[in-house]
Amino acid sequence: MALCKTEKEIEYMREAGRIVALAHKAVQKEMKPGISTKYLNKIVENVIISHGASPSFKGLYGFPAAACISVNSVLVHGIPDDTILKDGDVVSVDIGACIHGYHGDSAWTYGVGAISEEVQELMDVTRQSLFEGLKQAKAGNRLTDISHAIGEYVFSHGFSVARDFSGHGIGTSVHEDPSVPNFGPSGKGVLLKEGMTFAVEPMVLMGKPHVKTLHDGWSVVAKDGRPTAHFEHTIVITRDGYEILTTLTDKEDCQKNG
Repeated sequence: MALCKTEKEIEYMREAGRIVALAHKAVQKEMKPGISTKYLNKIVENVIISHGASPSFKGLYGFPAAACISVNSVLVHGIPDDTILKDGDVVSVDIGACIHGYHGDSAWTYGVGAISEEVQELMDVTRQSLFEGLKQAKAGNRLTDISHAIGEYVFSHGFSVARDFSGHGIGTSVHEDPSVPNFGPSGKGVLLKEGMTFAVEPMVLMGKPHVKTLHDGWSVVAKDGRPTAHFEHTIVITRDGYEILTTLTDKEDCQKNG
């Protein structure tokens, strides 16, 4: 059951979310051919620590890094390593930060150098599906109204969503109940109320929705080897709709509105 947060708790999450957004901004500046995913992870960790926070993912369930960095057919939970990015790669970076005991969580997908038109479409559709879902994030709606909107938008463009992975509640833990699926019928799940906080995160595959976990025990990849994309924001339900918590000011942030 999703618990409604107090204004003080939301303020802590807003602070955590801003740090996550700053880390994404730093990653975006460095995203280019010739760098390693381990280098990007170091950037993320440095930004988080320099702002007095701690990486939410490092050590979570045993995960070894500050960020999940997933390249091409890796959908989620990629472990940063010595892999060198090359022109045309698509890279999803999932970042979490914790401060005052509260978490922010956001994923963004980046193209490296010149990417193909079909990969650009995959990224565009995945990003927009997040905002299509968020249009349903308002008090009085049901949780799966978000899920249904995401799935229908993705399916209408010929792509698929991961069935076994979903968004989630968030607060003093990175992963809280309830799960937020990326497909399914509307009108189900918890009644959305002001103060509830969620991480909404479409995980989209260019091909079929079948995935497998690699031998590292973490990296989830598309079985057909085709590209994937992942976008995520932490939000709070407000009186008038929702507020994105994993963002900067309007002047600083180009990733805020859909």
